[in-house]
Amino acid sequence: MTIRVDISDALANFKQLAEVPDQVAQDAYEYFRGITPIRTGNARRRTSLRDTTIVADYAYAQRLDEGYSSQNRAGMTGPTQKEIERLMRRYTGK
Repeated sequence: MTIRVDISDALANFKQLAEVPDQVAQDAYEYFRGITPIRTGNARRRTSLRDTTIVADYAYAQRLDEGYSSQNRAGMTGPTQKEIERLMRRYTGK
């Protein structure tokens, strides 16, 4: 007697999961930029995604993240971390 177990469906799921970190990073970056206060556009323009790291590269980034702007008193980092958790639940089903 021969037993065969086809794991191709399971492997397809792993391939889909391999794309999750890149998609989460891209979605989180777009979210971060979207909640970044805007006056001149410099803060959003100087925010970039490098691999899986969101980089806010301007002198007053920390002030904005600490809620200095009345446009977003919550800053960007905390809300983005919550968004990442939500995205991970959505993509992984957990």
